[in-house]
Amino acid sequence: MQIAFATTEIEACCREQKRAIKAFGAESAKKLQRRLNELFNAKNPNELVAGRPHPLKGDMHGLFALDLHGGCRLVFEPTVQPPPVLPDGGIDWIAVTAITITEIGDYHG
Repeated sequence: MQIAFATTEIEACCREQKRAIKAFGAESAKKLQRRLNELFNAKNPNELVAGRPHPLKGDMHGLFALDLHGGCRLVFEPTVQPPPVLPDGGIDWIAVTAITITEIGDYHG
């Protein structure tokens, strides 16, 4: 999958292990690198297995999350807007081949 970043700060955390450790802790930084590798090697988000992959609902509809460690999550959206949709109005994640990482952290807190 193609991966883009919503901000330069998010990109720096994804590319620089020391920055990720400082921002999210060692365990989340380690899992962040694993999830990025899995995303890069997947054709679409539906191929993901690790990290409890799941589309988000409510005010975060249109986003997809992967667990890192504790409450920390990697959140992304389809890069192409508007995204491909299913007949029920949900995003057709199988058709998504490019994503933009929008957040890394605990969106519950």
